[in-house]
Amino acid sequence: MTEPPPSVSPVSPVPESRVVIENCAIATVDADDTEFASGHIVVAGNLIETVGPGPAPAGLTRVVRRVDGTGHLATPGLVNTHHHFYQWLTRGLAQNSNLFDWLVTLYPVWARIDEPMVHAAARGSLAMMVRGGVTTAMDHHYVFPRGAGDLLGAEIRAARELGVRFSPTRGSMDLGESAGGLPPDFAVETTEDALRATEEAIDTHHDPSFGSMLRVGVAPCSPFSVSTGLLREAAELARRKGVRLHTHGSETVEEERFCKEKFGMGPTDYLASTGWLGEDVWMAHCIHMNDADIAAFARTGTGVAHCPSSNARIAAGTAPVPALLGAGVPVGLGVDGTASNETGELHTELRNALLVHRLAGGENALNVRQALRLGTYGGAQVLGRAAETGSLEPGKLADLVLWKLDGLGHSTIADPVAALVLGAPAPVTLSLVDGRPVVEDGRLVTADEDAIAREARAEARRLARIAADA
Repeated sequence: MTEPPPSVSPVSPVPESRVVIENCAIATVDADDTEFASGHIVVAGNLIETVGPGPAPAGLTRVVRRVDGTGHLATPGLVNTHHHFYQWLTRGLAQNSNLFDWLVTLYPVWARIDEPMVHAAARGSLAMMVRGGVTTAMDHHYVFPRGAGDLLGAEIRAARELGVRFSPTRGSMDLGESAGGLPPDFAVETTEDALRATEEAIDTHHDPSFGSMLRVGVAPCSPFSVSTGLLREAAELARRKGVRLHTHGSETVEEERFCKEKFGMGPTDYLASTGWLGEDVWMAHCIHMNDADIAAFARTGTGVAHCPSSNARIAAGTAPVPALLGAGVPVGLGVDGTASNETGELHTELRNALLVHRLAGGENALNVRQALRLGTYGGAQVLGRAAETGSLEPGKLADLVLWKLDGLGHSTIADPVAALVLGAPAPVTLSLVDGRPVVEDGRLVTADEDAIAREARAEARRLARIAADA
């Protein structure tokens, strides 16, 4: 079982520097959903020192910056719980396919990726998210062609360059077409190679300390691309190393049929039989779940990464998120790979989640504050970081976003949380990760957006040429 991080952060009594934000509306997303119509946040180093109504306390020393937040809403930074960065290079393909046809079309292309491609794709994926308020990102990378270079390292390098808190998961596939799986044989690893590389990734990169910028997880891809042996041994490896586990689960009716035909049980029961339920596990999608499945997730504390736009793009269905939340299941939001959610943004998922669930379940299925919680504290829960981030509270990490809501798209919506969730995508005036600015006035400050776009376009065209010639 993953050890939780310390619940109390090591606050320095005399911080080297403070940043003061005042005059903004604040949605803390704490346990009581505390909000202030006009309040302040004091950041001391990389931690939140105080949050409250009105102006900041008088007499603060070592203040290096004061921000007037008039016309803005401050929230915790958004937390993305599911993604596939490499897909940034294959957006807009297989436009009218369901999941299985989409995968069959794209696996042969993805099997040609290499390290420069993955680095460019990771920078593009991260830049798009960070510019839109994401402060903690995760990635599920499971395609490792032979001789392609250090693909996980390329992603980690990109996250470090952009200054985002990162939770990469070392994925794997060992069940190719010849063994009854979905991916082509040349796109999979052996079970032994996958486990060996996963353990090496943990030993090389994982940092379990409070405030860590890098946490590594274990993530075999899915029941139809991974052997039972790999699932079992991966779960044992993760628990021996004290890291979290992630996979796809209950995404399509085809997956449910596959599990019942091959294993004599549905996806949840099958994954449970391999050790894949627990407080250290979260699964992406979880669309086709019955009451017993939901109860099993609630009983074991298994988390869910909800990806409403991707689910709609490939017509996979609508996840039972209101029922999951009602049962006490931890639920966060995910962009998913940008070959099935071309926007690549998480803040649009707040609105899409609310709309999708009201369409399916009525006007009370989800409200704006629940949507914001999914994208912040819920995501932190799913990644095992709720003691550190996901809400604006003293002692937590200074990962926060200041959204501009006094412009054309939002100025007539009196409720700032409703303006953020229901209105047009709100501009980010300031985003801090670990107390450091990563976005100012809607632009990245840690990287050149235009250069990222040019590099990604060049690598996407190179991948298309290689795949066409194969």
